[in-house]
Amino acid sequence: MKVLRTPDELFADLPDFPWEPHYAETSDGLRMAYLDEGSGPVVLLLHGEPSWSFLYRKMIPGLLEAGCRVVAPDLIGFGRSDKPGAIEDYTYAKHVEWVRSVLFDVLELQDVTLVCQDWGGLIGIRMAAENPDRFARICAANTGLPDGRRKLPEAWWTFRDFVARTEDLPIGFLVSSAVVTPMPPEVIAAYDAPFPGPEYKHGARAFPDLIPQDSGNPATPANQAAWEVMQKWQKPFLCAFSDSDPITGGGDRMLIGKIPGAAGQPHTTLVGGGHFLQEDCGPELAKVVVDWMTAH
Repeated sequence: MKVLRTPDELFADLPDFPWEPHYAETSDGLRMAYLDEGSGPVVLLLHGEPSWSFLYRKMIPGLLEAGCRVVAPDLIGFGRSDKPGAIEDYTYAKHVEWVRSVLFDVLELQDVTLVCQDWGGLIGIRMAAENPDRFARICAANTGLPDGRRKLPEAWWTFRDFVARTEDLPIGFLVSSAVVTPMPPEVIAAYDAPFPGPEYKHGARAFPDLIPQDSGNPATPANQAAWEVMQKWQKPFLCAFSDSDPITGGGDRMLIGKIPGAAGQPHTTLVGGGHFLQEDCGPELAKVVVDWMTAH
C-alpha cells in the first residue's frame, strides 16, 4: 500500500488551533494523529468528511474549561493522519478498526462520551455498538447509522455525484458551502491544508460509496447488527442537530424513536447551523454537551 503523509509545514499558523498533535499507530501500522488535551471525563470528538479535528476548535475550549479530557483524532486519510494512496485502500470496516485500535488498544479509553458528526457518527456509533462497555453516553450531531434500508436525500446524491466526477476535490470549498456563517479565507485554507494535491484526497473521494445504501453494500450486515445493539441501548443518547442541514435534517427523529437511551433526553436543535454545525454553533454545542454530561 502506498501511503502519503502531509508535510508538517503545511499546518503552520492554523487560526485558533494552538494544540499540538499526538501520534499513534493503528493495528495495521498507519500513523493516526489526534489531539489529547485536559484531564477528567473523556469526550471523544469524531469528525466526518471532508474535515479533520480542526473542525472542533470552537468546541474544545468550552470542554476543557468544564474539566473534560478532549480526544479528537484525525481519521485516516484526513488531517495530519496518514493517507493511503488509492481509493480501494479505504473501507468502512477499516475506518472503524483504525479508530478502535488507537482509542482502545493504545489510549485505553474508558467511560467515553462520544460527540460525533457526519462520518464521525457512522464510525463512532458503529464502534459503540461493537464496544458498548467503553462508552458512557453518545451525542449525535447531524449524523446517523445507515444500514441499507433507507436511501439518503437528494442533496446527498448531488454531493456524491460531484465527488465521483471530481478528482481534485476542493475541500475547503466543500466545507464552506455547508455552513450558514461565511468562513474567512484563512479557515478555508486550514481545511485545504492536509491535501496539497489530488493524490492526498482518496479518503475523501472514497467515503460516499462506503455508505450502505442497499443490501449489497459490504457494510450493510455489520451496520444492521449494530442497530440490533442500538435498539437495546439504555445509556444516555442525545441528538443535537442543526436547523439548516439538507442532508441529515429529520434524521434525529429516527434515532430518538429507535434508541431507548434517547427517551427523556434534552434533545436540541441548534439554530443557525448548517451541516458543519461545529463551525456555525461550536460554543453552543459544547455547552449543550457539558450541561448534558453534568445532568447525567
